[in-house]
Order: sequence, then structure tokens, then C-alpha cells
Amino acid sequence: MAGHGAQEHPHGADRLCAAGDRVYSRAVRRGRIPRRDADPVPCLLELALLHPDPDDMDWLVPTSPQEVMTRLLRGVHEEVSASQRRVGSAVEAFEWYADLGRLLQSPAGPEGTAIRVLDGLSRIQAAMDEATQACTTEVLTVQPGGIRREHELSEGLHRALALRGRGVRMRDLYTHVARHGQGLLNYLELMGDAVEARTLDEVIDRLILFDRTVAFIPANTDRTVALELRHPALIAYLVTVFERLWRLGIPLTAALPDTGIEGISHREQSIAALLAEGHQDAVIAERLGISVRTARAHIARLSETLGAASRTQLGVRIAQAGLDGSPRTAPAPVILPGRESPTAR
Repeated sequence: MAGHGAQEHPHGADRLCAAGDRVYSRAVRRGRIPRRDADPVPCLLELALLHPDPDDMDWLVPTSPQEVMTRLLRGVHEEVSASQRRVGSAVEAFEWYADLGRLLQSPAGPEGTAIRVLDGLSRIQAAMDEATQACTTEVLTVQPGGIRREHELSEGLHRALALRGRGVRMRDLYTHVARHGQGLLNYLELMGDAVEARTLDEVIDRLILFDRTVAFIPANTDRTVALELRHPALIAYLVTVFERLWRLGIPLTAALPDTGIEGISHREQSIAALLAEGHQDAVIAERLGISVRTARAHIARLSETLGAASRTQLGVRIAQAGLDGSPRTAPAPVILPGRESPTAR
């Protein structure tokens, strides 16, 4: 009964509910009331405003208003004293942290904020929004993985539109697989000439650079932790990496180059090079931004085209065709198994 009453009457003696006010006032006027009158307001018993009459347990007598007032004043005094103690502790802690802050800033100077760990998506988004608002010139991004999902593209759309509105130029690097995503094409059409995009077989992990002064990179595999970088040397290094990848990239508006080998696509050529390096299917899929199933389907077609009956033989065929990235031993056209040379008679 007491617990039930506490849920229905969540208050103290300083703010009685209307029903409790009526019953307690009646008890004070009459000197006592039947216990059944207090059944709808168990808060009066819980707050000790009513207690059983020792001469007749079926009746309840009120605690005197003077005693209730004394109890309330005592509680207020205790709360004020506790608040004063908390304020004193907070002041002492503030002074202690302030001293530590001065010690930190003295030797390190402005480099204290050169690397900041952002734990949680909300903190990452807040930091990105802040950097977006401060950006005035340029944004460089690297977007790994394959086809961008709609929610990934819409996640940062408000920032991209804000940047475009201020005349900020953006350059984005994607993997070749991203070319097949309609969502990316819609995004680029919406952004117009504010964004220039290029693609590569594979890129580095996600990177976002604002005005060549602040960068964001992931700090764990699921990207729920990020690093905010402001150290000039780190920023310069990342800009150099981006610019070199950018020069190697193929504009999204341009077609991918032909492999020069009949029956082998550009993607299969990339897979062949990674196979030659000894990578497993899962690693190849991750680096090219495709699923493992898709990677295996390409490997099967590559084996069929090159006439390889095993992985070992496929490695040999890849090297013979020059698909491992090394120059072919002869400048003659590559003749795949089962096919004749165009000059053969």
C-alpha cells in the first residue's frame, strides 16, 4: 500500500495533493478521523502527517502543524547546508583543474588541441558541423567502400549544401565501384559544379579535410570514434596523400580505361593485381569496395577467361598476361587460351 501510494502521490509535506490537503485539514479540525478516510491518500501516513490512535487503531490522529513546520524548516536547513558543501567542493575542484590547465598549457602551448578524440556519433557530428561553419575555401574528402547508401549521402547533405551556399569548393575521391550508385549521381547533380569527383581502384580510409587546417579520420572499425586533427604537420601530410591520390584518380565523368585484353574488365584487372599480391577474397573485396560474393564471381570469370583450372594456375596466367602490374615480357598482344592471334594464318 505504501509503495502504491508513493507512485500516486509523488510529493512531500511541503506540497500536499488536493485530496491530502482536505483529509489532513479535516483531521486537524476534528482531532482524529476514521482510518478508512485516509485510504485514498496513503501519502499522509507515509509523510507521518497522520498516525494511528494508540487508544483505537481504527482511527488516525494528525501530527500537529507546529511539528510539521519544524520538520520542514529542519529539512530546508539541511538542504541549504548540503548545497553550500557542494558549492565549496566545486570551487575547490575548479581551482585544482585550473592549476592543472595552466601546467598543461605552459610546455605544450597550442598543441594541446592538436589531436582530439571524439567518442560517439553525436560528438563527431557536432565537431563536423562546427568545422563546416568555419570553412571558407575548400573541403577534401576520401570516401572508401563501394556504392554509397542513401542514408550515408543524406547524413552530411546539410553540411554540403551549406558549403555550396558559401562558395566552398569540394573534391571527393571514391572507389570505381561507387560509379554504379544512383544515389551518388543524384548527389553530384544536386551539388553542381561545387563538387568535383574522381575514382580509383582503391583508396585510403575515410578522410575529411576542411581548409587544410582541420581533418577528421576514423579511430575504430565501426566509425563511432574519430580523431580531430589540427597539427600542421599531420594536416600537411594528409593533404599530400590526398593530392597524390587525386592525380591518379579518374574523373567521374570519364570512362574507365580499357584493359587492352579482350574479355577482362577494369575491375577484374584490379582483382588480378591483388590476387598476384597474395590477398584473400575478403581482403580484395574490402579494398575494392565490393562484397565477397561479387569478388568471387569476378575471380571465377577471370579464371574462365584466362583458362585457369586452379588458383595456382590462375596466378601463372595473371603473370603471363601482365595483369600483376609488371610489364609483359614481349610487346606482342596477349593471346588468351583457346583464341587465335589476329595475325595467325
